[in-house]
Amino acid sequence: MRKNAAALCVLTSALCFLVPGCVNAVRYSPDEVKGFPAAIQENIKRSEIAPGMTQQQVRYAWGSPSEINVLKPSEGNKYREEWIYTRTLILKTQLIFVDGKLMHIISNEPGVIKK
Repeated sequence: MRKNAAALCVLTSALCFLVPGCVNAVRYSPDEVKGFPAAIQENIKRSEIAPGMTQQQVRYAWGSPSEINVLKPSEGNKYREEWIYTRTLILKTQLIFVDGKLMHIISNEPGVIKK
């Protein structure tokens, strides 16, 4: 019986790393997000991200990234950052922010990029 319970616990933990929605978002109060547009508030509640979101909004939805890299400025001399969220050795999402706004989502995780 103990072996089954331990195996179930290990399996559940492993699955959490494979499911894209299984992230630790930043805890927030309703007052902190009430100034955001309704669509952004809904994204945060559903732990979803979308182009145009600010870095703070992405942190509320997904939590802190595994890695942050400062990129060379864009042609218009705009500040750029790359945030990387690594769920497993294989599943990874790369977010590119330009002047603090999410502009590009590059991912091999199922369900991250909505079609």
